[in-house]
Amino acid sequence: MELTVYLAGQIHDDWRNEVKSKAKVKDLPLTFVGPQENHDRSDNIGEDILGEQPGGLYKDDAASSINNLRTQVLLQKSDVVIALFGEKYKQWNTAMDASAAIHLNKPTIIVRPDSLIHPLKELTNKADVTVETVDQALEVLQYIYE
Repeated sequence: MELTVYLAGQIHDDWRNEVKSKAKVKDLPLTFVGPQENHDRSDNIGEDILGEQPGGLYKDDAASSINNLRTQVLLQKSDVVIALFGEKYKQWNTAMDASAAIHLNKPTIIVRPDSLIHPLKELTNKADVTVETVDQALEVLQYIYE
């Protein structure tokens, strides 16, 4: 059985490659999907498809519509969601993706450090599992196969 895992979280470092590499070492039959990791592509997709917009608000709105559609399709096709919250970047999109996954009744694993226990308390209460590290999230997935 192969599972599709949506990796929700910031796109500013290579944490997804770490997850994929560690899953491969564990020989887990997982396919990974997630948000557009090319930041410029994500920001400009509205204008790339619809043409130049009359200002920043409209440019962001056009890109957001297309990015939200992409996220909705990939979340709906996923079997499980891992939402990584870190300390370095604002996590608005991660919170939105995790909330959408929970609303879609997708099994959701939240990864968050101790420092975010309080600000994420309602969201982690709704998630299926909350862990502190990517390794722990992968152990949860590995347990499915036992």
